Amino acid sequence: MSPSSQRRQRLHELLLALIAREEDLPLMDSEHPQLDGGTAPGRWLDQNRRTLQRYQALVRTAVTLDALLDAEDSPPDFSAG
Repeated sequence: MSPSSQRRQRLHELLLALIAREEDLPLMDSEHPQLDGGTAPGRWLDQNRRTLQRYQALVRTAVTLDALLDAEDSPPDFSAG
């Protein structure tokens, strides 16, 4: 397994673990709002934007955790050269 595929697998596992910790993680609403009543289009867009931002935050957290794990595995060499 190549290093990039190992990293992708680790990121995937970290993201799944973070998602599993979430108690109420909404899904994107694919239904278009009805313009003749029902859900207002602006409200629908705001809800989907907030949902997307939550997932983006989870991805950023997984990437950060992966970088921290990677840094622990290969600490920098600060010896004078």
